[in-house]
Amino acid sequence: MLYKGSCHCGKVAFEVEGELEGVVRCNCSICARKGALLWAVPHDKLTLVAWGDDLGRYTFGEARIAHRFCRTCGIHPFAEDTSQGERSAYVNINCVTGLDPSTLSIFDFDGRSA
Repeated sequence: MLYKGSCHCGKVAFEVEGELEGVVRCNCSICARKGALLWAVPHDKLTLVAWGDDLGRYTFGEARIAHRFCRTCGIHPFAEDTSQGERSAYVNINCVTGLDPSTLSIFDFDGRSA
């Protein structure tokens, strides 16, 4: 199924293809603060349809994940692996249009200890 989403102001927009069966709630220092619910997909299933100069990138620690955000409104619509191999994208389903997160199963991931 094709899903569409964006940041709050719409300057960063995306489409993602896949079957959404559940999401991850990570307790690492940044995800806990953002309150993101993440859907992991193969990186090639995420397509940016709008971004321009508005797409920012933030990494910390070992810089394994690039947390992407809109420089205008500050919303974090997705993150992505920085590795060169099989990469994943992590879509913040709170940014996906028309989804009710309360209908999805949530897997708690201990990113704080990882």
